Amino acid sequence: MTLNRGRVRWQCRRALLELDLVFTRFLERHFDHLTDGQLADLDDLLLVEDHDLWAMINGSKPVENDRWKEMVELLRAG
Repeated sequence: MTLNRGRVRWQCRRALLELDLVFTRFLERHFDHLTDGQLADLDDLLLVEDHDLWAMINGSKPVENDRWKEMVELLRAG
């Protein structure tokens, strides 16, 4: 099953301003180049609560799932 890129893009909108800024840059630079596997990992990562996700991105909390590490690195890179 192929993920709906539009739905995943919409889910990147976050209530936490810091995350919203990170995802805005990420969408501009990386989103259109993601493979289906990367898109699936991102879709899974987006289920994480905002404060936990922000903690993983800013490095104050370890990344909970090895599959998410690549996405977190891309998010950190902008």
